[in-house]
Amino acid sequence: MTPTIKETAERPEEIRTAWSQIAAGYDEFVTTSHLWLGNEGLRRAGLRSGMRFLDVAAGTGALSIPAARLGASVVSTDISPAMLEQLQARARKEGLEIETRVMDGHSLEFDDDTFDVAGSQFGVMLFPDMPKGVSELARVVKPGGRVLMNVFGDPQRVEFLVFFVRAVQSVRPEFTGPLTDPPLPFQLRDPNRLREALAAVGLSDITVDCVTEPMEFRNGKALWDSLISSNPIVESILRELNLTNDERALIRKSLEKLIRERAGRDDKAVLTNPINIGVGTK
Repeated sequence: MTPTIKETAERPEEIRTAWSQIAAGYDEFVTTSHLWLGNEGLRRAGLRSGMRFLDVAAGTGALSIPAARLGASVVSTDISPAMLEQLQARARKEGLEIETRVMDGHSLEFDDDTFDVAGSQFGVMLFPDMPKGVSELARVVKPGGRVLMNVFGDPQRVEFLVFFVRAVQSVRPEFTGPLTDPPLPFQLRDPNRLREALAAVGLSDITVDCVTEPMEFRNGKALWDSLISSNPIVESILRELNLTNDERALIRKSLEKLIRERAGRDDKAVLTNPINIGVGTK
């Protein structure tokens, strides 16, 4: 079974370790594909050059990098120091200045009313106490400032997960995985739930836009690497299934077939994700 909210809350050090272990792979296989979405969210939040921007649970920078490119003064926080090391390396390659601080987003070490915009992309949505994470985003934003949340929508329409489930079903037909029992990453899958979470911390002028994010994969291996590197939950699911090496090989073979079928005559397959982009004003 995937971790419950209570179980995850009781193991913060395990969560830190799990994310640190996949930091390099996350940066290589995941972050680049989500930079487009970072831009979409920041545009809706009205981030401009010279503003102070806080990225909570920043990972390796899919939201922080676009913010720095816009000329904002960016502070990136994450519970995993390894993730922030990857973010800094990515920023240096582009000549961008980003301040990074290891920090638990449930309890931000910043004064009230510090930032013009505070945001999180696929970060606070994972928190065991998600409402507390949203509350902290709102607390550190200046009056009139904005809070941004980019989160996954309906998991049954997240195509990389649908492909993963279908591939696993090639060896375990009874498997339904995160499509029927959504884990933490999908606790804000309902746009109304996201709107309620923003309203609950006193934000106003709330908008929730539902957009479609494209992700490109050249082959099944690329999708497999992205899945394994994107979230510790995927590997935990595979471990719980107690798969043999032969079964894992068959899953990868099934992913390759699915990707090739989707790509058709093209050299890459485009898979799509439903995304909820929520913005509220303090």
